[in-house]
Amino acid sequence: MASTIAQALAWAQAHGLDRLDAQLLLLHALGRPERERAWLLAHDTDTVPQAIHDALQAATQRRAKGEPIAYITGHKEFYGMGLAVDARVLVPRPDTETLVDWTLEVLTTIHSPHPHSVIDLGTGSGAIALALKQTRPDLQLTAVDFSTDAIAVAQANAHRLHLNVQFAQGSWLGNVQRQFNLIVSNPPYIADGDTHLSALIHEPLAALASGTDGLDDIRTIIAQAPTHLLPGGWLLLEHGYDQAAAVRTLLTAAGLHGAQSRRDLAGIERCSGACLPPIQAPAVD
Repeated sequence: MASTIAQALAWAQAHGLDRLDAQLLLLHALGRPERERAWLLAHDTDTVPQAIHDALQAATQRRAKGEPIAYITGHKEFYGMGLAVDARVLVPRPDTETLVDWTLEVLTTIHSPHPHSVIDLGTGSGAIALALKQTRPDLQLTAVDFSTDAIAVAQANAHRLHLNVQFAQGSWLGNVQRQFNLIVSNPPYIADGDTHLSALIHEPLAALASGTDGLDDIRTIIAQAPTHLLPGGWLLLEHGYDQAAAVRTLLTAAGLHGAQSRRDLAGIERCSGACLPPIQAPAVD
């Protein structure tokens, strides 16, 4: 039975979706971009063909089971970029833009006669690496992930966005043979027993959980980082809402200096980092 746009949205909400989700899924079914929510209001009496309503119904059923909107639409905006995403990678979150902002800020303080080199560990969809490359095309960007599926997603995003990033498969810095001005990572940081994991059944578990306290991968990265940083280089990490103090302690214990944290838009200490001291010039008598 044919329906109007207003009726289709009401139907989706009656079947468990909030208004925003209903709008986004209807726009997707219509083949229109997410930014056109106002278009739906202006055309609320337009007829929705049965094929579009069927597509909305299928998407509504998926969303009602907890599947992220981005997996259903295959798209997620991050740092002004449109990224393709699916169940092989985590959905990039707005909180991670805090890490990108901090990275770009730190890069302006690192003086080098050569183009700055950055490595993104656990790149997933490529969100961090691609946001950095898009903002600073001069950067030499390397992105690493243990999952070959994730690398395939990130490479496809880089190709579509015409951004030159080098991708490699590996476990953190284990297979990396060079040094960088900056190491950045949004690694898994949820504790294995965290009750929130039960609600994340659609996302790759290996990209979420990391030991009994959620810090196993962060410990590994911090332990590996000093030998992979150029003098004066920085390590910046995203972590859980209650892990900042523990991460700063780990950074300091690894011999890195100036451990500090940055807050996200909600005021939560979301990222922590520290630097390898620069080489001091010998004193002149």
